[in-house]
Amino acid sequence: VQLQASGGGLVQPGESLRLSCVVSGLDLDDYAIGWFRQAPGKEREGVSCINNIDGRTYYSDSAKGRFTISRDSASNTVYLQMNSLKAEDTAVYYCAADSWVSAHSWRHQPGYEYWGRGTQVTVSS
Repeated sequence: VQLQASGGGLVQPGESLRLSCVVSGLDLDDYAIGWFRQAPGKEREGVSCINNIDGRTYYSDSAKGRFTISRDSASNTVYLQMNSLKAEDTAVYYCAADSWVSAHSWRHQPGYEYWGRGTQVTVSS
């Protein structure tokens, strides 16, 4: 099983990035995929998740209205479109797979069975 996150980079405030999480060894129909991030000196936090059962999506308060999560079953890839980026979005972003999530559990990191390596997002002028 492998989750490969990519798409990070250095952007200015207000710009956009699209992160990709390519999943191999798992079927997206069987696993929810979450995006998490960890800023320097801070704990890792949930950003967004897409449910494998019905495609329902969940967002942190900081991500709502600016980020959009989506999935492409054909390529087994989950995307995180990030718009209107702010300096406080600077972090390493990780994707992870969980066989079941809900609106109440998607942030629960121990529930995620598989994790990928992160991709760095830096928002700076």
